[in-house]
Amino acid sequence: MPKSKRDKKISLTKTSKKGLELKQQIVQDVRTCAEKYKNIILFSVENMRNSKLKDLRVEWRGSRFFFGKNKIVALALGTTKESEIAEGIHILSSNLQGQCGLFFTNEKKIKVLQWMREYGEDDYARSGFVTSETIELPAGPLPDFSHSIEPHLRQLGMPTSLQKGVVTLLKDYTVCTEGQTLTPEQARILKLLGRPLATFKLTPLGIYTKKSGYTQLADQLVQSNGKENSEQDMEE
Repeated sequence: MPKSKRDKKISLTKTSKKGLELKQQIVQDVRTCAEKYKNIILFSVENMRNSKLKDLRVEWRGSRFFFGKNKIVALALGTTKESEIAEGIHILSSNLQGQCGLFFTNEKKIKVLQWMREYGEDDYARSGFVTSETIELPAGPLPDFSHSIEPHLRQLGMPTSLQKGVVTLLKDYTVCTEGQTLTPEQARILKLLGRPLATFKLTPLGIYTKKSGYTQLADQLVQSNGKENSEQDMEE
């Protein structure tokens, strides 16, 4: 009987015993999922938030997300035609670059891709985020802030004072400008103001199926006219 591709051994060197066990478990989990699920979607992530990814794992509990540790996941799937665990899956491995992950599912491809393209959750921007808008505050009272936070606002660089117990902006203040990279202080101010500028978003990059192999996705794939993927293939 021919030996299953899934049984291929890989070398995980230069790691502690505990780290080795973790890596071996990831390899085993990835290979199990590759066998269990018929569709594997490669996706990129913008403004990664662990809490929101955790929520998605609950929402899609019948499927499986893998994010991070690209090299280990790629090794688990196979990085060459000779080492791959399924026909053509090494092409998927070669595209595991940057901040991306894999979504293993038996749901219909068109359903998952449409959800992924439409999904987005607003969140507060962090230091290093490049803003897409300018936010300015006019001089005057800031009634949404309690008096106790006024010293903290000054520490963050805002020109404030307490006037009759009310936090007051002494002059017009620009929190951030379009195209600017946020500092930690600006990110904190935006959060205090309740202004989420970032969006946690997933973008499908490619899809692997045992039937068709790996396909690189264009932005308009969900609305495909059938040139690259037939309607029947998309429904699987």
